[in-house]
Amino acid sequence: MTTMEMQQEILRIKRKKNICILAHAYQSQDIWEVADYIGDSFGLCKNAQRSDAETVLMCGVRFMAETVKILSPDKRVLLSHPDAGCPMAEQISREDLIEIKKQYPGHAVVAYINTTAELKTECDVCVTSSSAPSIIRKMPEEKILFIPDCNLGSWIAKQIPDKEFAFIHGGCPTHARITKEEVEAARRAHPNAKLLVHPECRPEVTALADFAGSTTEIMTYAQKSEADEFIIGTENSIVQHLQFSCLDKRFYPLSKTCICQNMKATTLADVLHCVDGTGGEVIEMDAATMDAARRSIDAMLAYGG
Repeated sequence: MTTMEMQQEILRIKRKKNICILAHAYQSQDIWEVADYIGDSFGLCKNAQRSDAETVLMCGVRFMAETVKILSPDKRVLLSHPDAGCPMAEQISREDLIEIKKQYPGHAVVAYINTTAELKTECDVCVTSSSAPSIIRKMPEEKILFIPDCNLGSWIAKQIPDKEFAFIHGGCPTHARITKEEVEAARRAHPNAKLLVHPECRPEVTALADFAGSTTEIMTYAQKSEADEFIIGTENSIVQHLQFSCLDKRFYPLSKTCICQNMKATTLADVLHCVDGTGGEVIEMDAATMDAARRSIDAMLAYGG
């Protein structure tokens, strides 16, 4: 099969079976083209909720599929590749967090959406990279234990100096690989380009950016900006996607190593196998875990996240 033939077969089957396909922004362009919704993890979960499809296929990583299941417990949820995990989401266990919380009495536990369902059961509020500052400002607690990404946490803390933050040593290994030296080299190579980075990058990288924000915010900034050159400091698939959407602009990866192997685990053939019933993994969780994990997500929504 050619790429186009495989895409046409996926589209035919998903219409016949009423399957909703979600593609995270870090998936490849050929997968984007067969998806019903594209975006950041939580936005995809909300779209799955609104869909009338009984089956939802998450082309992303495990915690994203778990979040879809938590918000849509009556739907059949598939993960496109069983081995597609998230190192950041899996850095600490529920048992670890229970012990960590004892060290920070009086702190509200704020969990980045990039956490497992099990970990969310021990958290007070869940946030996305774009919603975190506004949500934490609205929280009555003055002391915040932010997990698991200390880079994202420090970026948030700088915007909310009147609150006290505590962090654990965790984060996204893909974004954390980007160095200040790579920023300096990219600036020399492309002196007229705007530098756009994800706040999961190290603080010394984020500090040098023209804009820091979520993946969706980075793409929106580049699409709307009057500038015509951009250095992209997030997963390198975004460079390709922006090239497709903005042919009149130029995009350069900040680092050649900013590649998420877990996101790249899913191929177009995996998507085909999922919709034809021969691949993927059905996400199953017990009701108690889903209910406990959902409390932190509901708290986020209550704060306007």
